[in-house]
Amino acid sequence: MAEEKNAGVTSEAINEDLLNQVLDAIRPSLQADGGDCELVGTDPDGTVTLELNGACAGCPMSSVTLSMGVERILKEHVPGVKRVVAVN
Repeated sequence: MAEEKNAGVTSEAINEDLLNQVLDAIRPSLQADGGDCELVGTDPDGTVTLELNGACAGCPMSSVTLSMGVERILKEHVPGVKRVVAVN
């Protein structure tokens, strides 16, 4: 069924150089609070996988930081980004 739902939908490849540039711009804000993030990879469906490090790794607000901060900025500045997920 998932194939039928996605039939005819093309996904735009994510430019990883641009993605890393935007992450480098975001990083100082995370580091100011003792955290950081590292790019793990991207998927053809537009998913960006990040590893949260430092204070971000154990912070109860990390999901808010990820969705309302990092994901919003990446979607805004990097074509093809559909969602951002974190791995432990």
